[in-house]
Amino acid sequence: MIHTPIASLLDTAGELDAIEAASLLAAHSHETIHDVLAGLPTDKALQIASYLSGAASQQASESVELAHGVKGEVSELMVPAIGVLPPETTIAGALDYLVHAQPVTGITYIYIVDDGDHLLGVLAMRDLLLGRPGQTLMEIMTAAPFTFTPDTTIPDAVNAALTRRHRLYPVTDESGKLLGLVYGWRLFEYVATEISAQSGSMVGVDSEERVDTPILEAFRMRHPWLQVNLLTAFCAAFVVGIFESTIAQIVALAVFLPVLAGQSGNTGCQALAITLRGLTLGELSEHSVGRLLRKEIILGGMNGFFVGLVAAAAMWVYAGQTGVEQPLLLALVVLIAMVGACMGSGAFGILVPLTLRRFGADPAMASSIFLTTFTDILGMGLMLLLATSIVL
Repeated sequence: MIHTPIASLLDTAGELDAIEAASLLAAHSHETIHDVLAGLPTDKALQIASYLSGAASQQASESVELAHGVKGEVSELMVPAIGVLPPETTIAGALDYLVHAQPVTGITYIYIVDDGDHLLGVLAMRDLLLGRPGQTLMEIMTAAPFTFTPDTTIPDAVNAALTRRHRLYPVTDESGKLLGLVYGWRLFEYVATEISAQSGSMVGVDSEERVDTPILEAFRMRHPWLQVNLLTAFCAAFVVGIFESTIAQIVALAVFLPVLAGQSGNTGCQALAITLRGLTLGELSEHSVGRLLRKEIILGGMNGFFVGLVAAAAMWVYAGQTGVEQPLLLALVVLIAMVGACMGSGAFGILVPLTLRRFGADPAMASSIFLTTFTDILGMGLMLLLATSIVL
């Protein structure tokens, strides 16, 4: 098999650690970096992007913009500040402090603060090595360093980290008082964890549940949504029950109900995935909901028509072989129902998460439960109604 340069880079970057992969990609064009990161798992891409510098990091961030949908603030990840010294400390004194610090490996920067713990500047280890022993930290420090505030959102912090590539970031209050530090890697770890939780929330799995969550706690998180799912399933069953006599007269319809439900459900899930992605990336602020609805309805109609042709042909053959009357009308019913169900499910895929967000709920939380119910009711109800009206 012939590997393209992108495919080869993708395989290599996936095997290397984040720092080595970033060094490898840094020598390539922005387009190549973007394509490679887009093909990697989100957590791996975020880690690599954090080590890319300058414009390359900015371009790389376009492929990891999922951070924009993550909630949380820097204060949740803050740790106590270490490596804090007064401005009159000499370089010799700072080196002595480092020698006796426990553990010294945890100190990356020296933070210079006044008597009120207000951050005056920051000092990298390189600056200590290049300075003269008698110089004070005030003389060689970088004044007014970049800082976060406790209420800086995680998406904003990740964007800053992608550009600056620092290992640690000081956190200060409005007066400039040093409150603590945030590790760059923890920002990306937090984003990767939150994104991985979104797929579970679509089916009622709480974002806080992990593989080591106790059984009873996991049961408490999951079971209420299963009860909701059961209630919605009863709604779909009620619709089918209304047309019980139609199914009794045309048994072939019962065979094709799961086919219709499956296809319309998949169409709705595709629209749902696009909508959740748009909400996460903030793309819906640039596109009107009406425009997105038109797009998904048209797509649903196109997909429903071509899938419906195959399903209609299958119904015509099945009805002919089993001796069911009016096979052509039944095939027409299947085709029309498939088109209508797929168009409706495309609309539901947009409206369900937007409605949840409007009422203050997580747009991803149990979206698929409500979507499945709506598509089942619409698809099966439409097919049975058409069969009752046209065939009978």
